[in-house]
Amino acid sequence: MKQTDHLHILWTNADLLTAEKMVFMYGFNAVKFGWWENVTIIVWGATAKLVAEDGDVQGHIRRLLEGDVAISACKACADQLGVTDVLTGLGIEVKYWGEGLTKLIKEKAPLITV
Repeated sequence: MKQTDHLHILWTNADLLTAEKMVFMYGFNAVKFGWWENVTIIVWGATAKLVAEDGDVQGHIRRLLEGDVAISACKACADQLGVTDVLTGLGIEVKYWGEGLTKLIKEKAPLITV
């Protein structure tokens, strides 16, 4: 797979409307309709806390995972916010993202930051 066929959405904005009307909607439809071969949503910062605490958001996360959208979270953020176990329990990959994000940016890979 070419890197250009894989979209990453860096989700840092914990606003619920932004999550529902951009991150979740676009991420889900991009895979469903084949706009991108792969989509990964990166949960970073305040969004880790939102995912861990909001049942509606967790429902969206389950739907995204069932729709073949990959979801990964920043381990440093999750650990600092005390939500690592909740995120992994939802099926979210939790890993250190600093180096990976830097690589995506340097390679000019498709990346949306919200």
